[in-house]
Amino acid sequence: MTVPPFSELIAATTRSAVHLELRDAYTPDDKRFVRWLADGTLPVPANPDWSALVREHNARGVRFRRARVVSEPLADYLRFEHAITSEVNISAGEQVRWLPRRSAPGLLVPLCDFWLLDSRVVRFGYFAGNGDFLGDEVTDDPAVARTCAGAFEAVWDRAIPHDVYRPD
Repeated sequence: MTVPPFSELIAATTRSAVHLELRDAYTPDDKRFVRWLADGTLPVPANPDWSALVREHNARGVRFRRARVVSEPLADYLRFEHAITSEVNISAGEQVRWLPRRSAPGLLVPLCDFWLLDSRVVRFGYFAGNGDFLGDEVTDDPAVARTCAGAFEAVWDRAIPHDVYRPD
């Protein structure tokens, strides 16, 4: 299946968009992250395009949930994400939970990040070891979608809501 832009995938979504994040590093050259790493300054607004997208689709009934499986102590990029999550994700209407890897034994999850849209379309994201984005692929295979849905819900059930999670 050809990979349409995320904006098209989310526009076709009617009920739910869930994102499972499994990495400790993303986009190492992100200017916002580089600045924060250098001087601790948080960008304001931190990610207005993402916040607007979530608000727009939330308003038409799409429920956004994001679960992050993380190593502790958090890697620098995840400390940055934790610092901006309330402004970028939560304030826009997204629910976010964090699952420390030490709380994940026994869970079976896909080996790469994914978005699951309306429990039927899966967009896998591929990243290099340093966090550079390499590309993605989309599938509507019902068995893959069921596997991803089960994995996400298992992580979600164990994960800690953002407003309660205190990283080591």
